[in-house]
Amino acid sequence: TVSTTASSPTRLAESPPTLVTEMADVAAEKAKSLETDVVHRIRITLTSRNVENLETVCAKLKKGALDKNLKVSGPVRLPTKKLRITTRKSPCGEGTNTWDRFEMRIHKRIIDLHSPSEIVKQITSIPIESGVEVEVTIADTDKA
Repeated sequence: TVSTTASSPTRLAESPPTLVTEMADVAAEKAKSLETDVVHRIRITLTSRNVENLETVCAKLKKGALDKNLKVSGPVRLPTKKLRITTRKSPCGEGTNTWDRFEMRIHKRIIDLHSPSEIVKQITSIPIESGVEVEVTIADTDKA
């Protein structure tokens, strides 16, 4: 009787950890599948002083997203910011009152995507033109 009680606790002690590890593996697989299935709302904001470079990057991003069959909206053209500085030409302040007017224009575009984050990494890995700044914002979609 002593040997049966000694053997049965070891069997019981061995079986629960295997069940726990199997359930942990199943839970991890479900979490991975949920992460890949979660569709994020991604907003890509592009800013530049050069319109041509900005438009080429927008076209490449949109083409890459449409090739992956994603829901794309944009590029939305936001109003151009005009930064103006007016200064006197004369360094000493004497002479005729002549002025220089300098202006820098900042153009901005927004592209919205609905896709998993893995695909966005593939889309945004395109070569970006010089002078174009890219900002990516990821938010979960609320399915309620």
